[in-house]
Amino acid sequence: MRKRTRTSIAATLLFCFALLLSACSGGTTPNPVAGGTAGQQQNTEATAPASQTAPDKEAPRVIKHAMGETTVNGTPKRVVILTNEGTEALLAVGVKPIGAVQSWVGTPWYNHIKDEMKDVTVVGDELQPNIEMIASLKPDLIIGNKVRQEKIYEQLKQIAPTVFAADLAGDWQINFRLYMEAVNKKDEGDKAMTDFNKRVADVKAKLGSKAETKVSVVRFSASQVRIYQKQTFSGVLLDQLGIARPPAQDKDSFIEVLTKETIPSMDGDVMFYFVSEQTGKSDASKVVEEWKNDPLFKNLNVAKTNKVIQVDEAVWNSAGGYKAANLLLDELAAYFEVK
Repeated sequence: MRKRTRTSIAATLLFCFALLLSACSGGTTPNPVAGGTAGQQQNTEATAPASQTAPDKEAPRVIKHAMGETTVNGTPKRVVILTNEGTEALLAVGVKPIGAVQSWVGTPWYNHIKDEMKDVTVVGDELQPNIEMIASLKPDLIIGNKVRQEKIYEQLKQIAPTVFAADLAGDWQINFRLYMEAVNKKDEGDKAMTDFNKRVADVKAKLGSKAETKVSVVRFSASQVRIYQKQTFSGVLLDQLGIARPPAQDKDSFIEVLTKETIPSMDGDVMFYFVSEQTGKSDASKVVEEWKNDPLFKNLNVAKTNKVIQVDEAVWNSAGGYKAANLLLDELAAYFEVK
């Protein structure tokens, strides 16, 4: 009897020990479901920042442009720009080029950008860039235009990645967006354009009936006299503001070259004219006086009402970029007394 009792006690103790061991072991064994969830949570927490990180701005980017596609690495630091409107685009977002074509007017830069362009190397002009000078600057990006420089594109792209806009006429904002993509400044470019378009909308809203004033835009040079239509730098802004144009200029075209017989095409409620004069010469100014003294010109409404106003050629025409657009908007707002 005692023997059985001892045996039973021993068996009971052994069973209890086994249960205790099982309980302890079970307490330290992770629950597969709970452990899996925790692991997933930890993994999610660890990887979440990576999945939410913005794309690497310094990664190579493929830019589609007028001449095809070009890969640009990161944010260019040594940019050469081969158009005047392109120069203004870069300056608008704080990018100072290492080289640029000289301004059409100025020695070598337009007055409104000359301070910002201090120490920038002149690399020829839009019609004839200096390829050797460009190469010597060791650029990491060249920006040009198919209309101006198509013939030298192959040479330029051997120097550095090269991006070309397609055209120069019409809406300058199209090229602006391409340039921002090329220099990796899209966010800054978007802000600059938003600020400008807000200004345009504000002036337009305040113009009221003044927008019915028919604005004529005329260019005098030594060789030609032109009226400027809607697909020009000034024409685009006038159209954005909803300002009326004379019938001959209210066309989705670029320019019309005039003869003295077609002087009536210049007429409107006000004429803004600019003179394209070569440095040190006065040939274009002589053309202005000759045409102003013509009987047909004297018979124009703008002549009779003394509404023939000379304006800055750079701002109204040749600069053609972001900074000039803001200055042109300033001048129009001032003329129409928009506060």
